[in-house]
Amino acid sequence: MERVVITGLGTVNPLANNKKNFWHNISIGKNGVSNISLFDTENFKVKIAAEAKIDLTAYFNSKELNKLDRFTSFSLIAADEAIKDSNLNKFNAERVGVIIGSGIGGIQSLENQHKNLLFSPKKVSPYFIPSMISNISPGHISIKYGFKGPNYSVASACASSNHAIGNAYKIIKYGDADIIISGGSEAGITPLSIAGFQNMKALTSNNNISEASRPFDLNRDGFVMGEGCGILVLEKLSSALKRNAKIYCEITGYGTTADAYHLTTPSPSGEGAFRSMKNAIIDSKLDITEIDYINAHGTSTYYNDKNETEAIKNLFKNYSKNLSISSTKSMIGHLLGATGAVEAIATIFSINHSFIPPTINYKTKDPNCDLDYTPNKGINKIVDNAISNTFGFGGHNATLLFSKYNN
Repeated sequence: MERVVITGLGTVNPLANNKKNFWHNISIGKNGVSNISLFDTENFKVKIAAEAKIDLTAYFNSKELNKLDRFTSFSLIAADEAIKDSNLNKFNAERVGVIIGSGIGGIQSLENQHKNLLFSPKKVSPYFIPSMISNISPGHISIKYGFKGPNYSVASACASSNHAIGNAYKIIKYGDADIIISGGSEAGITPLSIAGFQNMKALTSNNNISEASRPFDLNRDGFVMGEGCGILVLEKLSSALKRNAKIYCEITGYGTTADAYHLTTPSPSGEGAFRSMKNAIIDSKLDITEIDYINAHGTSTYYNDKNETEAIKNLFKNYSKNLSISSTKSMIGHLLGATGAVEAIATIFSINHSFIPPTINYKTKDPNCDLDYTPNKGINKIVDNAISNTFGFGGHNATLLFSKYNN
């Protein structure tokens, strides 16, 4: 079976519109949460989110933007950065694929065109369907670059990105493709989605931007919505070596499970998360004592943070006290279907820079969350193997395991 490495990275997110600035900002613990500017929040209890600060007109003309939902725009920008970063200019098109995850896809287009429908069916754009559907993101990327290998989208709520990357890893590992552009994109800061998450009480009621997203803190009360995209270039090792590509790290493990418990609440004691991490470690053939860092799902909701902590403790037992853990959602919010890809990039940079980014806004210890969450300030630490967790509504769990590349 093929070894699979990462040769390119690209991102658009609340902290930066490129990978270099993203790493700098999460390293220093910058807060990407701000007041919502994308729509009027006068009638909303929730007035904050983690928006991507980007002018799309700098990347696309008006004709192009008429055909693109915001989430697809993010994926095209991030994919361009990742592909250039990988120096991917000569390839067998039939052996290069695109797999992108998104939880809710083109919801902005859906809301905008529904407003038009209320005036008249004739007002609905002919571009509505091909801008709304989740699979249009990988479709656009493949058309732009001519990639003719496996091409589809994954929708598993907040686990979408990790499932997309995990699928890409398996496809390359078993020899069905040489290179896959993979990750996730989401632009869910819209009136309808904020209202829906607000009314189900998943979002924090705290509109203080310096306290709102506080994973593992005793006083956490919900997540902050974020938006953005992360794209990784996955490549079989022999291909990367042949073209002398830069190698960030190796993917050595992938685990995925279902809770089969509840629509929105994780299973007691994080049983599904436990098995997801365990399966990733088994896949990697590593021992639990070889894991150095966990980029936690860490949503800043009561049950997720508590149950993920229990899952880690149950799996790693006494060694759990030696693990460095952090939640980058404290800085970028929860990017739904894109969260795993952006957090994968953060995890990969942790390996490359021997540094653990912090969990910011951490003030009050929760007795139920008693591990090392790297509170408020990042630390220097050699990271040879790292886990990135994502868990989604519906009981979907997906874990990626990244390792320092060794010849």
